[in-house]
Amino acid sequence: MTDREQAPSWVINPHVPSVARMYDYYLGGKDNFAADREAAEHILSIMPYVRDFTRDNRAFLSRSVRLIADAGVRQFLDIGSGLPTRENVHQVAQQTAPDSRVVYVDNDPIVLAHGRALLAENPLTTVVQADLHEPKGILDHPEVAARIDFGRPVALLLLAVLHFVPDDEEAASIVARLRERLAPGSYLVISHGHAGRVSKEDEILVTSTYKATKTGNLTPRTSEQILTYFEGLELLEPGLVPVEAWRPEYDLTPDWSKAGFLGGVGYLP
Repeated sequence: MTDREQAPSWVINPHVPSVARMYDYYLGGKDNFAADREAAEHILSIMPYVRDFTRDNRAFLSRSVRLIADAGVRQFLDIGSGLPTRENVHQVAQQTAPDSRVVYVDNDPIVLAHGRALLAENPLTTVVQADLHEPKGILDHPEVAARIDFGRPVALLLLAVLHFVPDDEEAASIVARLRERLAPGSYLVISHGHAGRVSKEDEILVTSTYKATKTGNLTPRTSEQILTYFEGLELLEPGLVPVEAWRPEYDLTPDWSKAGFLGGVGYLP
C-alpha cells in the first residue's frame, strides 16, 4: 500500500488501538486486541478509576433510556454506540415497550460486525455505518430513514462520543444539526468526558495515549461548555452531573474533582 492509499473503512488494523475496543476492555469485554489492552492499561495506570466511571456511564444510559421509554418515546437514535454489551439501548427500551425502534450508528468495523450479528433477528433494530462528523449523512441514511420518523418524538443519544471531536465549534455544530430534525417531545441524552481536577501532566498523558488511536483525539470539556448543547431544552433534574449521580438508585455525593463523564437529559417541549 502506498503512502497515498488508504485502507477501506471496513479493514481492521489490530495494531492500532480503537476507542470502542478500549471501552469494551474497561467494561470487562473480550472484543479487543493486544494494542487496545495496552493502551487501556496505560490509561488505567494514570487513572485507576476509569473502569468505575465507564460502568457508571452504562448505568446512566440504562436509567435515561428507561425513563424516556416510560414517557412514551418509541424511537431511539444512538450515535457512537460502541460494541454491544449488557443493557444495550434496544434491550432496555424494548423491555419497557417491545415496539421501540432503535438505530445504532458507529464507524468502527468491529462494532458493525458484532452489532449486525447480534441484531440479525431483531427487525426493529439495526446498526448503520456513518460518521459523527457528517450529521446530515446520519440523518439521511436510508436505514435511519426506514426506522426513524423525525416527525415524531425521538431520543437522540450521544454518549461518550462528543469528546472525540476536538474542535469546540464543530462539536457544537454537530449537536445543533442533529437537533434540527427533532420533533417536539423528543429527548437529547449526552454524556461527555471532563477532566475534574486531574493534573495537567496526567491530562496530557491521557490525551496523548488517545492520539495514538484511530479516532485520534480526546478533548475533555467543562460543565459550562457541555451545558451549551442543551440550550433551548428543558434539562431534567438533577441537571448536568457526574453520570453516577444522575437519578441513582441510592443516595450519593458526586465527586466533581475526579475525571469522568458528566451526563444530562434534555427535553424538547
